Amino acid sequence: MATKRKVNNLLALAVLSVMIDRPKHRYEIAQTLRDRGKDQDMTIKWGSLYTVVQNLEKVGYLEIIGSERDGARPERVIYQLTDAGRTELVDWTRELVAVPEPEQHRFVAGLSILAVLPPDEVIELLGKRIDALGHTIDGVRAELDNLAAMKLPRLFIIESEYGLAMLEAEAAWARSLRDELVDGTFPEVDWWRQVHADNIPPAEMIAAVEGRMAQPESS
Repeated sequence: MATKRKVNNLLALAVLSVMIDRPKHRYEIAQTLRDRGKDQDMTIKWGSLYTVVQNLEKVGYLEIIGSERDGARPERVIYQLTDAGRTELVDWTRELVAVPEPEQHRFVAGLSILAVLPPDEVIELLGKRIDALGHTIDGVRAELDNLAAMKLPRLFIIESEYGLAMLEAEAAWARSLRDELVDGTFPEVDWWRQVHADNIPPAEMIAAVEGRMAQPESS
């Protein structure tokens, strides 16, 4: 079971991770997050950064060690990672690696109500998704090739490797589903197609399915 964190926001984890090398002010934190591509690894709401940094300081994971002024710009508060913050970073990372947690996925949400669409439209939509995934996969592969050419240690690109593997798995599964619908091997695809041809309302379609499930199996 996941631990209830004092600052339970993945942006907080990202901030702790970029503070591990040296003290920084908030603008440096934001720039480092962008430079290291953390906005690609997790959802980052940049407008929340100031509040997250404040909260990390409030619970003792960051501490203020000074400030600086650059010309006419406002004074910038400088933060550094505390021992408690370093412990939180390590413990949180361990949990993320070891403890699987259910995550919402837009594709899964669509699949859960797929019956509202006719199968022939689903075939077309899956084709579009497969094409889009293919372009994304090509882009990630090219990025990984560029990083390999730069001799960047694999340790620092494994999240991209994982992302590529998940994209490839999703594309393969979507292609398999589409093939079943195209060749007619998907169970009861003809019934699914017919209820849409007959303009049967979704509520009646669901009731029909529930009725089938309630019927005892013939011996």
